[in-house]
Amino acid sequence: MEIISAPLGGLMGLCVSLLRNYGLAIILFTLLTKVLLFPLSLWTHRNGIRMVRIEPEVNRLKIRYSGDKNILADETAALYRREHYSPFASVIPVAVQLLILFALVRIINHPAEDSGDMTFLGLNLMDVPQRAGGLSVLVPLLAAVASLALSLSQNRLNPLQASQSRLAQTATMAISVGISLFLGFAVPVGVGFYWIWSNLFSILQQPLLNRICPPERYIDYDALEQSRRELKEGTHHGKGEQRSRELILREKEDYRRFFSVGNKHLVFYSESSGFYKYYDRIIRYILDHSSMKIHYVTSDPDDQIFDMAKSEEKIEAYYIGEKKLISLFLKLEADAVVMTMSDLENYQYKRSYYRKDINYIYVFHYPLSTHMVLHTGALRHYDTILCVGEFQFEEIRQTEALFGDPPQKLIACGYGQLENLYDAYRRMPREKGGRPKVLIAPSWQPDNILDSCLDALLGELLGKGMDVTVRPHPEYVKRYGARMDEIVRRYRDYAGDDLHFELDFSGNTSIFASDTVISDWSGTAYEFAFVTERPCVFVDTPMKVNNPDYGRITVPPLEITLRDQVGIRLDPNRLEGAADRIRELLSDEAYGERIRAIREKYIAHFGHSGEVGGQAIIDAVKEQIQKRKEK
Repeated sequence: MEIISAPLGGLMGLCVSLLRNYGLAIILFTLLTKVLLFPLSLWTHRNGIRMVRIEPEVNRLKIRYSGDKNILADETAALYRREHYSPFASVIPVAVQLLILFALVRIINHPAEDSGDMTFLGLNLMDVPQRAGGLSVLVPLLAAVASLALSLSQNRLNPLQASQSRLAQTATMAISVGISLFLGFAVPVGVGFYWIWSNLFSILQQPLLNRICPPERYIDYDALEQSRRELKEGTHHGKGEQRSRELILREKEDYRRFFSVGNKHLVFYSESSGFYKYYDRIIRYILDHSSMKIHYVTSDPDDQIFDMAKSEEKIEAYYIGEKKLISLFLKLEADAVVMTMSDLENYQYKRSYYRKDINYIYVFHYPLSTHMVLHTGALRHYDTILCVGEFQFEEIRQTEALFGDPPQKLIACGYGQLENLYDAYRRMPREKGGRPKVLIAPSWQPDNILDSCLDALLGELLGKGMDVTVRPHPEYVKRYGARMDEIVRRYRDYAGDDLHFELDFSGNTSIFASDTVISDWSGTAYEFAFVTERPCVFVDTPMKVNNPDYGRITVPPLEITLRDQVGIRLDPNRLEGAADRIRELLSDEAYGERIRAIREKYIAHFGHSGEVGGQAIIDAVKEQIQKRKEK
């Protein structure tokens, strides 16, 4: 403190000699220290901007490596080195301020002989408010107010502080005000007077720093907000999972068992039991035509795969919850991993950190185009895509060229679920005659049939000799249960007569027992058409567009082009005569041949998708094994 106090004491002496007033000298001393330390403030300001600029990358590292703290720490440190960011830079100005404060305590307690009068505005600058009391207690209170004003100002103007959450800003403000009060009471009035002016000059200094080094020139605020949304989604993913102790222990044991198996060739992942149907034919082919063991990971403890594994020795099934799955994905070691989950690598689920050469294979769970349903980059990090048909090739290739994605191996595989439904439909008993059965099966997107035109549609169908069933999308019931209950109540007088509501989604009998399906943008309508070879009715509600970039791909989506080929379209605002148009549609026997031709054109290897997809996966594993042998 002797070393630090000597030059600062000389500066204070200069200020006193110029102004001949110790209080005014403290104000000048404060201003001069701000000027002398301005290069340090500018360096800190730039470091703060750098932190905010790289925050999107930091957030994505947190998502990517949330299952492994050691890797996260290493990757974050590497990012800081690359960007020349020092996380300790913000500590330096605070440390300097504390040193000045401590030096100032020494200077004021031991003023030079020629310092003159040590009072200012009736206050003795050497008094300590905690002991002196009286008007001196105003100084720590004013110091706290000045600190509050600085915090509020920095929350708006300082790029680093402005980027913090409201909670973090409040915590910082509370600490700053608390320290100001504490120090203000414990140190001489002159030191508190310095602290007041230091805060006020800092408020004036921030706009100057922003002018010299504008934050908006370096920070992409849109990318910052997007990364925070992704982090929030990734962080909270799986937090709502309420599981018994038995399930937690089961997951722990399955996690240990999964990694205890070395030299795994093939891994399948399923989000729930309902996704097995998309793998069914592929897995059956692999079991019949190879000796490979299938390691099947599912996030559903009641997945049907566990019963299958009891009787099939070549299937090993593991229950891994959504949160623990993040870590499992990072540590995966296998030759091939097969999934129906899009956005690999984009959010919380990543490619393996330990083995970079895994062949990730994507299987579709809908039979339509890629570029309107999936957003840009949703399939970017897969190596192989088992396409529904060759129509998806051009969509994917254009996407790769447009956005610079790496080329992927595309295989025209087909759509096994459609074949399963087709076989089940052929086994169903047929009812001849009777009233036409009409199924209303809307999507759950905004402005769907239920929310936009259900009353007008039912008004045209009920009492017209038709048997009408309303089957909402399961997600609609899940999200808008009260809204669905109100619809059911509104039509309770029709129940059991012309109108039925189907809220049990465990089977597909009602879908394929219908004569036609009325939908907006649900894929169910196309499955119905391809399976039953009967026409559909499409209500032109606003389009379901998950990818605003889809228009940049020159290939028109099948969701749009097939609407006029497998049925008719209705304007939701002009539904008059809908019953007559449906009767006319059902009487047109040409639709059967037309739909079969469309299915043949767009759905590859219909009836043989399991063979094509299964053999492609077997070949992918063999190729990986051969590559390892050649190394």
